[in-house]
Amino acid sequence: MKKYRNKTPQQVMKMVTIEMIERGIRLGRKKKRTIYISKTSGGKGVDINTLDPRTAEGRANLEAFLTPIKSHYTFSGLGAPEEKNAVNWRVLNVPGWRRILLFTQVAVSMMLKGSPFKNKFFRWMGVHIGVNTEIMIFVWLDHFRPELIFIGDNTLIGAFSRVTVHAYEGCGRFRYGLVEIGSHCTIGAGTGMGVIKLEDHVRTLPGATLSPYLVRVRAGSVVGWNPPQVQRTDFTKKETIEEN
Repeated sequence: MKKYRNKTPQQVMKMVTIEMIERGIRLGRKKKRTIYISKTSGGKGVDINTLDPRTAEGRANLEAFLTPIKSHYTFSGLGAPEEKNAVNWRVLNVPGWRRILLFTQVAVSMMLKGSPFKNKFFRWMGVHIGVNTEIMIFVWLDHFRPELIFIGDNTLIGAFSRVTVHAYEGCGRFRYGLVEIGSHCTIGAGTGMGVIKLEDHVRTLPGATLSPYLVRVRAGSVVGWNPPQVQRTDFTKKETIEEN
C-alpha cells in the first residue's frame, strides 16, 4: 500500500501497531473485552484502552510505549474461538476487504516466476523490495501484513521458501513483527523464516528453518539445517567462527 512506501522498518512497525491498537479498542469495547499488548512474547502486557490516541493521556502513553520501537509485539486477551464475545485475531489485524484482497494476491503471486513484474506485484501488496532482487516460483510471503517484510538489493529468494510475519498461539493470542532480509543474500529453496533480521551477504542452505531458533543473523553467515548451525566468517582474520 502506498502509505507504507519509502518508510523505514521502524516507521512501518509503528504505523501498523497503532492501526491494530485503534481497531482493538473499537472491537474490545464492542465485545466488552479487555485486550492487551506486550513488547515481549510472554507476559500480560498493557491494556490498549490506556493507549487510545484520541485522548491526550492516551497519546502520551502510546508514544511512551512505542519508544523505542520493538521488532515484534504480542496481542492477548482476545478470547478463545468458542467464547461468544471473542475477538477474532484476523479481524483485529486488517479490515475484511483487505484480508480477501491479500489472500487472493498471495495465491496469484505463488504461481508467478521470478521477474521484475513479480516484484512490482509484491510491492503493490505492500512488500518492500530492493533492486535486482529475484523471488522464485512458489515463494510464500505472508499476507497477514506484507508491509512488514523488507528485502534488500541483489537478493535471491529460492523456490518454496516461506516468510511469515506473525504467529498465532491459540486462545486469542498472537504476535507479529518485522522480517528484514539484507542485500546480496541468497535464501535457499524451501527456507522457512518468521520474525527475524538477516544482515547483508547471508546465505541459507535449502530447507533451513531460521525461526524460532534465531532472531538475527550476522552479515556473511551461512545458515544450515534444523536446528540451524551458523558459520560466520571473520573477514578481518580470514577464519570461520562457530555460533551455538
